[in-house]
Amino acid sequence: MRKSHPIRRVVLTTAATVSGIVLLLSLKPGSDPASAAAGAAPGAPGAARESVQGGAGAATGATVTGDAAQTQYGVVQVRLTVAGGKITKAEAVQAPKGGRSDSVTADAVPKLNQEAVAAQSADIDAVSGATYTSAGYRQSLQSAIDKAKAAPAPAPSASASQGAGGAGAARTVTGAVAQTQYGPVQVRVTVSGGRITGAEAVQAPQGGESDQKTALAVPRLNREAVAAGSADIDSVSGATYTSEGYKKSLQSALDRAGG
Repeated sequence: MRKSHPIRRVVLTTAATVSGIVLLLSLKPGSDPASAAAGAAPGAPGAARESVQGGAGAATGATVTGDAAQTQYGVVQVRLTVAGGKITKAEAVQAPKGGRSDSVTADAVPKLNQEAVAAQSADIDAVSGATYTSAGYRQSLQSAIDKAKAAPAPAPSASASQGAGGAGAARTVTGAVAQTQYGPVQVRVTVSGGRITGAEAVQAPQGGESDQKTALAVPRLNREAVAAGSADIDSVSGATYTSEGYKKSLQSALDRAGG
């Protein structure tokens, strides 16, 4: 009887083992972590879109800007967004800058903004290390609150006289930029019931002596615009160029508002 050679027996055993492994792999379902992740991926963007859309339109409201308050280190001016009789947002459109004032402003203003919204008044604490900025902020904040309270909704009869289409609703219109010798001036007005209920300079000369002139002239010009109901207002002494630019942009805003 012939004996099988040991090497031949090893080769046959190895071949049988390899064939069995190949057969098992061919029967295994094709699922792996990558394909599972790919199948779940389409659901992820949908969740992200839902969270982004959830808060849309929550910040809508009327804006009012307080008078600029002059401090030892510069001008502070606060703008509020008011909706439903409540302050929903506060921001400093002007604040001391340059040198150490940059770091003081960066630290103090966000805190003051939060306090204004939380307190719903100008009765807020000063930020440590920013006494002058805090005092100026509160002064301008109170001015903005006073302006918001002094602009009631028009009576139905007044709105009716403006015709159909919701003409009694308050509208905010920004005039064209007026270039002056010392910088641009641009005025924004709020018109309700055919009357100017608010006026503010969204641009005014800045830097050096212009800061003081702007802080002095613009609040007066704002008040004059509301009182006169037109661009026929007097120039502020010592701020002739700013005053002329203001009146020019104011007239542009009134023209756009149709008044």
